[in-house]
Amino acid sequence: MADVKKIATRQSYGESLRDFAEEYPNLVVLDADLSNATKTGTFKKAYPDRFINCGIAESNMMSIAAGLSTTGLIPFASTFAMFAAGRAYEQVRNSIGYPHLNVKIGATHAGISVGEDGASHQCLEDLALMRMIPGMVVMCPADDTEARMAIKAALDYVGPVYIRFGRAAVPVVFDENYKFEIGKGAILREGTDVTLVANGLCVASALEAADKLAADGISAEVINICTIKPLDDDLIVASAKKTGKVVTAEEHSIIGGLGGAVAECLAEKCPTPMYRIGVRDRFGESGPAGELLHKYMLDGEGVYKQVKEFVTK
Repeated sequence: MADVKKIATRQSYGESLRDFAEEYPNLVVLDADLSNATKTGTFKKAYPDRFINCGIAESNMMSIAAGLSTTGLIPFASTFAMFAAGRAYEQVRNSIGYPHLNVKIGATHAGISVGEDGASHQCLEDLALMRMIPGMVVMCPADDTEARMAIKAALDYVGPVYIRFGRAAVPVVFDENYKFEIGKGAILREGTDVTLVANGLCVASALEAADKLAADGISAEVINICTIKPLDDDLIVASAKKTGKVVTAEEHSIIGGLGGAVAECLAEKCPTPMYRIGVRDRFGESGPAGELLHKYMLDGEGVYKQVKEFVTK
């Protein structure tokens, strides 16, 4: 996919906030002194009077966002996923989730593709943590197009939303005709032998893996699941019944994220042989993003090898 246009979803985040500002005059953006990295500086430059730099005080930022939401504003609280879901978890849970306030959390730099920043910044637990908060919508867009649509959907949704964005540039998978809806997945490729469910940058890896599997005579149905809460149970169950085997792929721990959500769904509604691709109960490490994705078998080649072994064993 070297010739495919690549854009980091954190870039999509900053540009979308700016682009939607005129349509949503009550949109305000908060950042924890990371606006160059989160790309909210794009919004700040265009709308400085609607931007608040809260400093390196993420927990306080979440409480400020909670307060602003009670005045009719739509705050987007922005920082790295490790700080949004980790450091500020209590404030997100008690000040935003518990009163079910209309706060949106833009969490960038998630997963091992953060690269050289290492394990302390490579949040692999955020989706699991956010899924546990009652009423919290949790999304992990695959590319630039889906990221922009997810942000628009979050603006229109009344209630707390957590959206995960990445540091690394990823292939653009969808065009402008793509129809996005909170809680709905999308079949990107029809198949009969195995269902491959992915989100985030692993969607591009899943599509690449499906091509390689096809060359081996294995037909993979590829499903994109941006919203892991609420999950599109109907789509997953229908595909599981069709193929008889399910594999999930995500740049997250295999515990509690997309793999956990799909496993819970299938255990209750359609018990199916399943394998989870992701980081297997360990911390990340420092290194170039591409090399880390290859080492942890989250690139197209790695996903292909794992799916093939699962299907043929």
